Amino acid sequence: MIKISPSILSADFAELGAEVRAVEAGGADYIHIDVMDGHFVPNITIGPFIVKAVKAVTELPLDVHLMIENPECYIPEFAAAGADIITVHAESTVHLNATVAEIKKLGKKAGVSLNPSTPVCLLEEVIGELDLVLVMSVNPGFSGQSYIQSSTAKVRKVRKMLDEAGSKAELQVDGGIKISNIAEVAAAGADVFVAGSAVYGSDDYKATIEALKNAAAK
Repeated sequence: MIKISPSILSADFAELGAEVRAVEAGGADYIHIDVMDGHFVPNITIGPFIVKAVKAVTELPLDVHLMIENPECYIPEFAAAGADIITVHAESTVHLNATVAEIKKLGKKAGVSLNPSTPVCLLEEVIGELDLVLVMSVNPGFSGQSYIQSSTAKVRKVRKMLDEAGSKAELQVDGGIKISNIAEVAAAGADVFVAGSAVYGSDDYKATIEALKNAAAK
C-alpha cells in the first residue's frame, strides 16, 4: 500500500494547523515532522512543542524524523509530545540497538534513517526490530532539493534486506520525490514517500497527493 507523508517543513508555519488539516483532508497517510538541531544537519527547525501542537489538530500518525545528535537524550520528550513513529539516523547514535529499543519501550514505532553516503549494512544488526527504514534521497537539512539518482539502487538493496529478513517494516524515501519520479522509486521497493515541496508547493494538495499515489501504483 502506497502512503504519502507530507513534510510540514514546506508548510506555511503561520497557518500550520490549517496546513496540517488540509493535507489530512487531501488523503495524506502520515504527517512528517523534520527535527533538526543545527549540528547533525546544517539547519535548525522544530522541537517537541510543535509535535504536541500538531498532534492536537490531526488524527493522522505523526512521523517524526530526528535529524539530531544524541537522539536517545530526546526520545522520551518526543514520545510524550505525541510522536507515533520516531526515526533516528544510524549515523547519529553510538548504540543504535539501544536507541531503537528505547523507542519501542515507549510504545512507539521505531525507524532508522540512512544518509545518501551511508551503506545499508548498518541496518543488519537491528533490521528485525524496525518498523520503518528511511532512505534519504537528498543530503538532509533543507527542503526543495533534487532527488539523488543513485538512491533508487539503494532502495532496492534495502528492500532485498527487509524481504530476506522477513521484516514487515515500511520502506520510506525522503528527498526530491515528485510525480515524475515516484514510480521508479516505488518499483524499487519503497512504499512510503515523504513529499514536502511536492505537496505544499502545489495549488491543490488533494489532487497532488492523489497524483503521487496513482503514479506510484503504476
